[in-house]
Amino acid sequence: MDYEMVQLHEKKVMGIRIRTGNDDANMSNQIGMAWQIFFGGGIYASMPNKINDKTIGLYTNYENGVSGKYDVMICCEVEEGATLPENVQSETIAEGKYARFIVRGHVQRAVQEFWVKLWGMALDRKYGCDFEEYQGGDDMENAEIHMYISMN
Repeated sequence: MDYEMVQLHEKKVMGIRIRTGNDDANMSNQIGMAWQIFFGGGIYASMPNKINDKTIGLYTNYENGVSGKYDVMICCEVEEGATLPENVQSETIAEGKYARFIVRGHVQRAVQEFWVKLWGMALDRKYGCDFEEYQGGDDMENAEIHMYISMN
């Protein structure tokens, strides 16, 4: 898979968080439910001080790389100092070096295929903050998603 190395500035995000792991049989269902709550529950629509219309799927607080538990946050980037709504958490995506991949296609299939391929790559991953940045739009069949993987 092709990627480019980029240097990102710190990002403040707000959203909802779950804890899961790749060995959890319910992982896909848990993540899917979190996305439904974020949009269907009106969290995204009511989020104050959004910087743009992009949505982020953030993976952080890794217990043991690919093998352990980690947090998944469905969120969006907000302005520094934004007020934290009820039932919403904040997180900071660290400034640093990231490998940026661009995937296109059906949202769920493209993202799942990306992660399977990534796990097989020999990258010097930091396991800090990895995230999917959905570029906006409602076309679930032909989405563009930028995948950022934190690097050492």
